[in-house]
Amino acid sequence: MKKIFAITTAFMSLILLTQCDPSKKIAETPPPTPKLTYNTNLSTAIMNNCTPCHIPAKGGRKKAYDTYAAVKTDIDEIIRRIELNPTDKGFMPFKGTAKLPDSTISIFKQWKTDGLLEN
Repeated sequence: MKKIFAITTAFMSLILLTQCDPSKKIAETPPPTPKLTYNTNLSTAIMNNCTPCHIPAKGGRKKAYDTYAAVKTDIDEIIRRIELNPTDKGFMPFKGTAKLPDSTISIFKQWKTDGLLEN
């Protein structure tokens, strides 16, 4: 009886130890991607691409997009217009002959997705 108990214990220990593989690592979750904010990300994109038309301080006479509140209010329309083709009515940037780069358009879209954060 002792022999069967010893064999069973050894067998169970062997099974348990084979499951302890040091090469198995706990899956690491990547750090969260920081959310885009108006002050850090969007205001720069606007200053670089919407000046002077939408920036009164630079002589712009179109609807001003130099404040968080104004851009937040019109974000859907801004995205719609910057996604148009240059030949479409309402295309922005008006003076541009080509669309904004996809990376710039994605800043506007991601800011909206992230919750229209100011800071």
